[in-house]
Amino acid sequence: MSNYVELFRRLDALLVKNRQFWQFMPFVERGFVWHQNLPFCQWLTALDDNQLQLFGDDIHALTAALTPWIEDAEALTQLVTEIQPLARTKTSIPQGFESGIPGRKWQQIIAFNEVLPPLGLPWLEWCAGKGYLGRILAASHQQPVTSLEWQSQLCIEGEQAAKQLGLAINFIHADAFCADSDSAITTHQHAVALHACGDLHVSLLQRVAAKKAAAVSISPCCYHLIRQSHYQPMSTIVKKSTLVLSKHDLRLPLQETVTAGNRVKQLRFVEVSFRLGFDLLQREVSQTETYLSVPNVQKALLNQGFEAFCAWAAARRSLQLPENIDFDKWQRQGEKRFAIIERMELVRQLFRRPLEIWLALDRVCFLEEQGYEVVLGTFCDKPITPRNLLIHAERRDIV
Repeated sequence: MSNYVELFRRLDALLVKNRQFWQFMPFVERGFVWHQNLPFCQWLTALDDNQLQLFGDDIHALTAALTPWIEDAEALTQLVTEIQPLARTKTSIPQGFESGIPGRKWQQIIAFNEVLPPLGLPWLEWCAGKGYLGRILAASHQQPVTSLEWQSQLCIEGEQAAKQLGLAINFIHADAFCADSDSAITTHQHAVALHACGDLHVSLLQRVAAKKAAAVSISPCCYHLIRQSHYQPMSTIVKKSTLVLSKHDLRLPLQETVTAGNRVKQLRFVEVSFRLGFDLLQREVSQTETYLSVPNVQKALLNQGFEAFCAWAAARRSLQLPENIDFDKWQRQGEKRFAIIERMELVRQLFRRPLEIWLALDRVCFLEEQGYEVVLGTFCDKPITPRNLLIHAERRDIV
């Protein structure tokens, strides 16, 4: 049994045991989902804005604060630390290669490249876009790159840039989900994907394993972008877990707390509290306890007030509102509910990274089952990207 299987078992047990604290939809609830635990709810309610900010920004402070209420809080946070930074090899990139690449994306690409071992293999860049990563791979490893991308215009622009830089990059216009893309994967190859979403990177791993490709390195992203209604485990060990993950559950690893300015915070407060207030109003009107989602709204509408928002939302959902509604009452209810949801989301943050590692370990264990030696680690610090996990796998019988 590999170390990763053992790590998964420990992590899975903690997530299953504590699912009451993270596996629910806060915006569906009228109040605290843990209403039977009155002291816990009272403690959460008493948190002020400064404490919410502190705990949202500092996982260790949040862990310490939640430990009296969640006995496994420390164990969860400690388990996350078992995933360590990968060894780096500094590379020299010629000037001009960063042209047209956003600064944060450039930092991610450089960091990703620096943890890839030099195996002397041709590269396959999966879901390549304009081939930003491929440029760096071709320049720093002196190996040809095949870049697969389904948007033809991006292929054209990527080819033009590669030609200008004198790089050996061949673009293939193909859908990563279609059988046509199979031809891009060969046995003697190192496949890579930096932040390919959901089923796109799952498809790559499955095809790489089927072709017995020599090596693959991915940084997973957007786990909720799947074609099925619920998560489909890849590995034998994860298929035995009792966790069943919805798309909502799969969004949790992506919910990073970002320090925003007061204007952004206030705009979010207005929009979310309006949505929550309208939801309570529609429940009253429709005599239901079913949450009613509302489409994206033009921010300018929020300036017209809660009543205008409700009229717009009701029209979008074909809901007839009665006369003489006390809109001030429902707006206040929405604001009160916003505070409760903020605190429930804060508790769920404790489980954000553990769930992300749970998902990454499914991919790791799948690759191990397929005959690969696998390493899971981080390729950069979180300020560069919170999606900083990297899975690297090699077939020793080929490389």
